[in-house]
Amino acid sequence: MKIGFIGLGNMGAPMAHNLLKAGHAVNVFDLNARAVQILVDAGAEAAGSPKAAVTDVECVITMLPAAAHVRSVLTADDGVLAGIGKGVTIIDSSTIDPASVKALAELAQQRGNTFVDAPVSGGTGGAAAGSLTFMVGASAAVYEQVKPVLLAMGKNVVYCGETGTGQVAKICNNLVLGITMAGVAEAMALGAALGIDPNLLGRIINTSTGRCWSSDTCNPFPGVIETAPASRDYAGGFGTDLMLKDLGLATDAAKFAHQPVYLGSLAQQLYQTMSSKGAGRLDFSAVIKLYRPDREA
Repeated sequence: MKIGFIGLGNMGAPMAHNLLKAGHAVNVFDLNARAVQILVDAGAEAAGSPKAAVTDVECVITMLPAAAHVRSVLTADDGVLAGIGKGVTIIDSSTIDPASVKALAELAQQRGNTFVDAPVSGGTGGAAAGSLTFMVGASAAVYEQVKPVLLAMGKNVVYCGETGTGQVAKICNNLVLGITMAGVAEAMALGAALGIDPNLLGRIINTSTGRCWSSDTCNPFPGVIETAPASRDYAGGFGTDLMLKDLGLATDAAKFAHQPVYLGSLAQQLYQTMSSKGAGRLDFSAVIKLYRPDREA
């Protein structure tokens, strides 16, 4: 299949690589010329604009930071909707709010295209390994059409319901993620302050009831998990500003639904503090620095 892929960040680049490995022909576009060149070296075709990237493709995938970026990529004069053929499906794997999904889906429908929300979970490691979970919002028929493409990039493709429900699942999942990371950071920092070996504490938590992804895969204490961002100065991974954005989506959605999110609001304040300190580009596990301000986290 010929696919247009737009957005080659920490998640998008390995996803596009996996499409190439699966035998798909991929046109790529990103503002980062180096990211584009790496994909070209792997066999992709470079495009000079989103419009050029989607010319004569059978499917379009976008992986972008926020709803404003998705809207711009779709609606600009040199955007996706200006170049896409009728009947071509647009799959957005960004994390954006459900209301924006519905508005963008309506715009696409007016041009004769289908818009699918398919946000992901699994982090950069899952993106590289092709083991992501996709949460898909679409009609049942469209879901079956896009599922084979998504399976080239992930192991779990879950049908959530009509358009927009994929994003509902994603923001709820990331609400849990932001809260649990703050909880693990708090516990690991407390344990270190009380004198227990952090590596030992990590092993105990990861074989006990406190175990979660934030402890056994992305533990925020350096050295506890060798492959975690914490062990490489919090480089790469899922940025603090992105977690802050996702928690904002969750709290905004909660206001709309008149549903309290007490812990989510507190977690949002923690990541906002990190961002205001200039740590927005660090992995979100760097939140442990708030608990160890006078030490290396």
